[in-house]
Amino acid sequence: MGDVPNLAVVEITRTVAGAACGRLFAALGHDVTMCETREGHALRGRSLTFAALAAGKQSAVVEPDQWCNRLASADILLIDLPPSEARSLGLDAETLTRRYPALVTVSITTFNPHGYLAELEGDSLLAEAEGGLAHMIGEPARPPLTLGGEQSAYAAAFVGLFGASLALRRRATSGDGDLIEVTMSDVAAYMDWKSDVTFDLTGVVPHRTGASQGAWRVVEAKDGWVGVIFLAEQWPTVVKLVGDERLEDPELINPAIRLERSEELWLIIADAIRRREAHEVFVCAQSLGLPFGYAVAAADLIDSEQLHGRGFILPSDQRRPDAPVVSFPLPGQRTEGVEPAPRLDEHGALPPRTPASDGNRSDTISSAPLDGVVVLDFGTITAGAATTRLLADYGATVIKIESEERPDRFRHWVMPGSDASDGPAISPMFRSNNAGKAGVCIDLKSAAGRAAVHELIRRADILVENFRAGVTERLGIDPATVRAVNPDLVYVSLSSQGSEGPESGYASYGSTLDLLSGLASVTGYADSSPLWSSGDVNYPDQVVALAGAAFAAHAVATGRTGAWLDISQRELVAWTLADQLATFVWDGVPMERTGNRRSHATPHDIYPAANDEWVAIACSTSEHRRALAQVVPGLVGDADETWWWAQQDVVDQLITDWSSSRSRPDAAAELRAAGVPAVAVNTAADRAQQPHREQRGLVLRSPEGEWLKGFPMVMRRFTPAAPGPAPQLDTDISGPSDPRFQQVFRLIDTNSPESKLYEGRA
Repeated sequence: MGDVPNLAVVEITRTVAGAACGRLFAALGHDVTMCETREGHALRGRSLTFAALAAGKQSAVVEPDQWCNRLASADILLIDLPPSEARSLGLDAETLTRRYPALVTVSITTFNPHGYLAELEGDSLLAEAEGGLAHMIGEPARPPLTLGGEQSAYAAAFVGLFGASLALRRRATSGDGDLIEVTMSDVAAYMDWKSDVTFDLTGVVPHRTGASQGAWRVVEAKDGWVGVIFLAEQWPTVVKLVGDERLEDPELINPAIRLERSEELWLIIADAIRRREAHEVFVCAQSLGLPFGYAVAAADLIDSEQLHGRGFILPSDQRRPDAPVVSFPLPGQRTEGVEPAPRLDEHGALPPRTPASDGNRSDTISSAPLDGVVVLDFGTITAGAATTRLLADYGATVIKIESEERPDRFRHWVMPGSDASDGPAISPMFRSNNAGKAGVCIDLKSAAGRAAVHELIRRADILVENFRAGVTERLGIDPATVRAVNPDLVYVSLSSQGSEGPESGYASYGSTLDLLSGLASVTGYADSSPLWSSGDVNYPDQVVALAGAAFAAHAVATGRTGAWLDISQRELVAWTLADQLATFVWDGVPMERTGNRRSHATPHDIYPAANDEWVAIACSTSEHRRALAQVVPGLVGDADETWWWAQQDVVDQLITDWSSSRSRPDAAAELRAAGVPAVAVNTAADRAQQPHREQRGLVLRSPEGEWLKGFPMVMRRFTPAAPGPAPQLDTDISGPSDPRFQQVFRLIDTNSPESKLYEGRA
């Protein structure tokens, strides 16, 4: 890679989402300056969280009335203030556009900044509740859950990086900046898109399935928990692993019979696993090709040979309390050790630096941000295919490559626990995830097929794959081979555990990665087993797709030619738990399941409302708690702050007594009117009735009226068009001379006549 622009980023944030977005830019090599008041960033009070999110940044004490003065020298502004506060400081979209036309602004808010919740500040709990994701997490008969940590905040941060990268690429030709609106609740809803598809098709509201029922389950081992994950055709291998002759009944080859006898079979499986150690079951299952996982604890991650070998976990002699204990989840950006978080005003005396772009404006109408970019999509199911769907949405020409013998499994995907006979010939999940792409079928096992793919590689700018490590070598599309064909191509690998290491060849699905990343160990009720996000959500797939698209767009926007983005899905999700891993390293506190409670806020939970509905409350300040005491009888408004933590069970019961007799909208509205951060817990059915979802492009409809996944953000200067249909599965082409293959070449040439991303290639 040649020289790339070092962007000047100004960060005016106070939340995890905003700080995490700034951390992404800092880790990618850009100059990020936090504008702090004399009291310091709001997260400095959570020192290990601050260390994880402020590493590599600069700190300058700048009072709010002077924040605007820093923007003349900035390429990017990251801001997470409520809209009214931003307006009062001259940081609203209209003022910024007028004063700094070349500035790219990323605004991250919890809720729609133009809606009735615009001024309500919140965290991932409130975002996931209002967005509907929380309704899908947890056991069916128990309250909804937020995912462990601050997952919607991190997902929103990746969306912010994606949007900023797109805006930077457009600015390079038009000179115009842009405002990227990212709302955490919309991002949470975007990640729960499968529920929308299901509701649109059936009219039945999807419900959380937990991990104690269904075709995949988390079962207890001698010393931990194991995720039993397998496809229907892998049943004989499961029987071999379990080793109980009762499972060898020939009748059980029939999936319908297994479904009828499900509870009987699970008792046998659970009994066998209970006698074995979790890691041993995991290793044995993986050696047989089964995508099992086990619920890793903080100690497992810190001691992992796989994670140490790839440099994700820092050696003990490089760790320090004011820096993360894990590296950035992109190996090309890892350095010896990690830069610490800055001291307050450590860099205040440094003059603002010149931005990377002079912002010369053009009178030409700007095109789509990724216009002229050609993407080869070898992605399957969700992680890879959803990454390229995002790239296609914003202008890239995406060519999906399958083979007649091995199509994308998502074409005929049956979700765990459903009946294959009920599904359509082509899964609507596939159609939503692959809309707007072209397609071609090529047998990569044949010489002619490889020759054809190499011709495409010569003309492409990005390649995306999420195969298991080692598969690309067998298919002739591994990074070394591809680089020899086209040294400028950006190669995006989204494998389970990265390209190398003792576990790199292991099989996985999103549920496997829930467990192996540590996320399941911090998601769940305090008195119950680890919980995954379930096959109906598969959170790791969703956040990895957002990150994959963001890193790819960033590489394009900053001219990082020839980059290999070797992204481990496990590392990326574990990175969102960096502060909890640091807490284990420095304080000896293990990662734990705490339901919806959090150590920095109370009350912080989801409470029952009338009609089997729910309301979420997240009080992070003493003012919030005093306001709550004015609404809920029995609470003591002038109680010492320590009382609220010491009496959490009492507080929860008093809130439950109050909320249970009220409808969720009434309860939430009464709380907000008093100054308490609270929202109703929505479902897919509620989302279908919310017009702002369609107005903001989160929801789309095909010409046939079919629901389609929309877009995770709003760009003020560019609105994507509704995508075309997903590609049909054809027969394999015979080679480069096949007329159908020539059509693909014409598509590339038509969509990017003289706009090759990197000029001068052979």
